Amino acid sequence: MAPKRKLIEVSIPLDEINKQSAREKSIRHGHPSTLHLWWARRPLATARAVLFAQLVDDPSVREDEFIAEARQKGYEDPEGWAGHRIKQERERLFDLITRMVDWDNLGDEALFDAVRAEIMKSTNGNPPAILDPFAGGGTIPLEAQRLGLEAHASDLNPVAVLINKALIEIPPKFAGREPVFPGAAGTRTNWPKATGLAEDVRRYGDWMRDEAQKRIGHLYPKATLPGGGEATVIAWIWARTVSCPNPACGIEMPLVRSWWLGKKKGKEAYIVPRVVGSRVEYGMGHSAEDAPAGDTDGTVGRTGATCISCGAAVDLSYVRAEGRAGRLGRDLIAIVAEGGRARTYLPPNASHRAAAEVDRPDELPEGAIAEQALGFRVQAYGLTEWADLFTNRQLVTLTTLSDIVSAVRDRALGDAQLALAGVGERLETGGSGAAAYADAVATYLALALSRMSDRHSLLTTWDSGPKKEYERSVFSRPAVQMTWDFTESNPLGGAGASFDASLAWLVKAVERLPGHNRGVVDAADAAARNFDSLLISTDPPYYDNIGYSDLSDYFYVWLRRSLRDIHPGLFSTILVPKAEELVANPYRHDGADGARRFFEHGFEQVFARARHSTSGDYPIAVYYAFKQSETDEGGDASTGWETILGSMVRAGWQVTATWPMRSELATRIRNIGSNALATSVVLSLRPRPEGAPITDRRGFIAAMKRELGPALRELQQGGIAPVDLPQSAIGPGMAVFSRYARVIESDGSEMTVRSALARINEVLDELLTEQEGDFDPTTRFAIAWYRSNGYDAGAFGDAENLARARATAVSAMERGGILSARAGRVQLYRPVDLPDDYDVTTDQRTSAWEALQHTIRIQEAEGIPAAGAFLHDASRRSDGAVDLDLVKELAYLLFQVAEKNGWTKDAISFNGIATSWSELLDSRRTAMPVSIAATLDFDTLNE
Repeated sequence: MAPKRKLIEVSIPLDEINKQSAREKSIRHGHPSTLHLWWARRPLATARAVLFAQLVDDPSVREDEFIAEARQKGYEDPEGWAGHRIKQERERLFDLITRMVDWDNLGDEALFDAVRAEIMKSTNGNPPAILDPFAGGGTIPLEAQRLGLEAHASDLNPVAVLINKALIEIPPKFAGREPVFPGAAGTRTNWPKATGLAEDVRRYGDWMRDEAQKRIGHLYPKATLPGGGEATVIAWIWARTVSCPNPACGIEMPLVRSWWLGKKKGKEAYIVPRVVGSRVEYGMGHSAEDAPAGDTDGTVGRTGATCISCGAAVDLSYVRAEGRAGRLGRDLIAIVAEGGRARTYLPPNASHRAAAEVDRPDELPEGAIAEQALGFRVQAYGLTEWADLFTNRQLVTLTTLSDIVSAVRDRALGDAQLALAGVGERLETGGSGAAAYADAVATYLALALSRMSDRHSLLTTWDSGPKKEYERSVFSRPAVQMTWDFTESNPLGGAGASFDASLAWLVKAVERLPGHNRGVVDAADAAARNFDSLLISTDPPYYDNIGYSDLSDYFYVWLRRSLRDIHPGLFSTILVPKAEELVANPYRHDGADGARRFFEHGFEQVFARARHSTSGDYPIAVYYAFKQSETDEGGDASTGWETILGSMVRAGWQVTATWPMRSELATRIRNIGSNALATSVVLSLRPRPEGAPITDRRGFIAAMKRELGPALRELQQGGIAPVDLPQSAIGPGMAVFSRYARVIESDGSEMTVRSALARINEVLDELLTEQEGDFDPTTRFAIAWYRSNGYDAGAFGDAENLARARATAVSAMERGGILSARAGRVQLYRPVDLPDDYDVTTDQRTSAWEALQHTIRIQEAEGIPAAGAFLHDASRRSDGAVDLDLVKELAYLLFQVAEKNGWTKDAISFNGIATSWSELLDSRRTAMPVSIAATLDFDTLNE
């Protein structure tokens, strides 16, 4: 018996999922991503929705049941009734997903009980355990656990493994326990989830900070204010220096990207350099009129530097050579101190320079930076060891805090022994007693320290933006790149870069973790691990986008120093393992071709193993991002995208759906006209049956034409935005392609994935064009005229010929109010030019074109409720209602036309109507008289 189709294979409320995914970027407090940095995490909302849709049956599997129900009730059209019930059930599930993905509803246990009940119903009470074999930042395993599923995570990278343990493995072990720190429990009796553990991490973290203050507090002196008194320093701003190569000058010239410190209007602040003899002194400026700008702002750019004293141009090759020779210096150029509601900026002084002059610690984290790595630029300047990325003062601080983690662990063990029975096994060997608990507390504190290190390096810079004025992190983007002026923040000052702040972010994240259901995390190579009895939902590496292993060494060296006695197996190597990392790294695999072959072979190996282990009862889900593109004689392409699709098809998988997932909705169609691809796509896959047939190009295209048409209408009816339609249509198109063992081209060669994607796009264009036959003559004319002219004017003769071919006339359409015909020129009215007093109930004949244009006009001017009321009137006309399905269909069609012609503003309007369609229909319902609305349900309104 064929497995049941799941929701992910038919339709999902994509726009609502994407809206919540985009919203997550502005949510920080308590978000799991604040536990510790990881690159390219998927939004929680996306992962939650995808997991639910993988497991829950699409209502179409109940068609026979609904038909039988209709017959039992004596309905005349059982099939029509079944279709109605399927839509109704799908809308119910969509509503559940829409509420479930909303961050504000994460604490709604009644909602999540209903979500879990739906999963249990579709899985016969025995849902599969979920595995992400490329777990990374842990989004998918965490959301699986939130949905009441057994979550498994594995990764080759020890930092990723530790993050996943902190998210899903450690919290359930100690869920519901009260804290052990003396006096922490107080009179509180209820400690749900991991709140007791979180409270202990907070308390022991405070003790750790106080201990650090005793040992190294003197290294971070307060600043003396101009009017007297002292203030805590937030940061010290330094400039790298190099000797001017001009023999007549030789000054230690500062290398500064920008002199600005704060750009808040009325409170501007910037550094004013002044050459005094053979050195540079620095003061503060606050006058907006005298502020640095253009060539006067900074001394170094992309190609070189300028000496502040003699004006000599200095090539960056000279700077690099000086760096490799160990001759790059640094000079303090500003001090940032607390100052009430604003920062206080002060010039440097000798005492603060002296405070930073400390000896390098004897015991430093070991490890060399790779000579070449994706996203790395610092090696060319002589920074070759990981310890080279920190000032001596930062090294002293980080090693001191790292040493204190061990002291905290000992203290927590003593306290835990008093609260828990016996010492028990260590955390790494599966324990849950006092020893394991102390290990857990130390693990989170080491993560807080590692998290803090992202803002404590000589690669951090100061952001002078009017709403910012704080240090940027090292990894504001996934790269390790050289900076000129850099920020040394105060780790004990209490501001955003302090240990206190890092600890607070981490604790808030731990408090909100689900903390229930078993979580299993392993350090494992995806190409070698076991997949038996596990359902895959995974977000694998994105070709050559990010060099995870090289980047994560930055954190690994500090985590290893703190935790190698607590997690000896995880931190057994000097640096993160790299040889088997599934990334297309040209530096590691003999250039671009070798990298592509390595990635392709590795990916195919992973999914071939998974193919042999799967039961096929549920579709697997694979996320993939579009980042790499190239152009050749075959057109635009995405190397990574084609590689992953080809690897999965060859490994025996059949694509059943593709869903574009976006977390940047504000710029969704910024690249219209460039064939830009979505942020990422989720692929749903099933095992391809053994003995799958072979077909030729003609058979493949014929099958697509048969199947893509119904799929296209289903996608449109399901609320897929026009901007997302091409990527969504890849799913049913690739479903046809991947069901065959091979597709043979006319020359006898095997069809490539690139060729298949091109054929899918061609058929999609044909189908959208064929939809024109469904429209009235006026609309068919307007589509054809718009395709050629947009809203610009064209020759009257051309318009009249086009109109006659569609059984209408220009004069009739002019009287109908969709165009103007003057001086031998014909021009369609833009929505904004249509009359505000148009009454659709008295118009003798309203075309789909006219209805859409007025809907756009009203929605953009007055909002969705007014536009919904207009559609209500249009659909209830006594002399013939406007077919609203065709109005929506027209919006999809015109979006494609506008996109291809690069008419971005028009495309946004058409996309806006389609994406807000369900809201427009809801508004239409509320616009009805109560006596009518009471007799209709949502699904019959459009019939």
